[in-house]
Amino acid sequence: MKYGVIGLGNLGGHLAASLGREGFDLIVYDQDIENCLRLTDMGAALADSPASLARDCDAIVTCLPSPTVSEAVLDEVLSTAKPGATWIEMSTLGRDDILRLSAKAAEKGVRCIECPVTGGVHLASSGEITVLVGGDQDLFDLHRPALQAMGGKIIHMGPLGSAAVIKVITNMLAFIHLVAGGEAMMLAKRAGLDLTKSWEAIAASSGNSFVHETEGQLVLNGSYDVAFTMDLALKDLGFAAGFSAETETPLAIADLVHDIFKEGKAAYGGDAQSTQIVKLLEDALGTDLRAPGFPARL
Repeated sequence: MKYGVIGLGNLGGHLAASLGREGFDLIVYDQDIENCLRLTDMGAALADSPASLARDCDAIVTCLPSPTVSEAVLDEVLSTAKPGATWIEMSTLGRDDILRLSAKAAEKGVRCIECPVTGGVHLASSGEITVLVGGDQDLFDLHRPALQAMGGKIIHMGPLGSAAVIKVITNMLAFIHLVAGGEAMMLAKRAGLDLTKSWEAIAASSGNSFVHETEGQLVLNGSYDVAFTMDLALKDLGFAAGFSAETETPLAIADLVHDIFKEGKAAYGGDAQSTQIVKLLEDALGTDLRAPGFPARL
């Protein structure tokens, strides 16, 4: 099969590169031609629009920043996609979004499988990111080789829409851990502890988290460079708030963190790194959380 990838940013570019490394017949498109050239150097063909890409592909992968952009791109894709093609949506959408857009695709004879990813851009770059799948079993089986090329753990969550829910849950937890981890390190700093040893102690304790082990290092370095923005964090926390209302499940901690991220955007802008949420506390107390020996990027 021939795969097309639309959206070659921080995440999508790595996913497409993984397909290219594994020898998949690949066409790519992105509004930024520089993102495309990195893939064409690996042997991928370059399309001049989503429509021209879809015309020549059996499966169209999208990795885009918002439901609005996903829908606009899907409309272009559906104008030329072959009946029987598969739309593989790897963006983070709400459950209602993916169900509505998959129905639109079905009207054109295009089937859909949702495959949002989690674990961070650094794992996408090495082909080890976790892929959360929602959709029919036969489509999952058909595209499993491509998903395995792009990811490490591949988890089929169930029917379409189920992956959207669990992806939002995992991101919600990550943002909670990020805020909590910042508070923990600040408490250690202001109590006079060595931050490097404090980081090591937490990493070896029952209080450890994936976020502490990874994004916590970027805070201690001072780069905050996680390649994920405040706006994207707020989008995902907004989805969590929607699921909270829909399921009548109170999310007291997540709601508080949502408010903190709104403060972060107001202070640093929507394009700021999501890890800069810890900087809110640093700035409020006039105390930085720098320590030597931690990487600027993962």
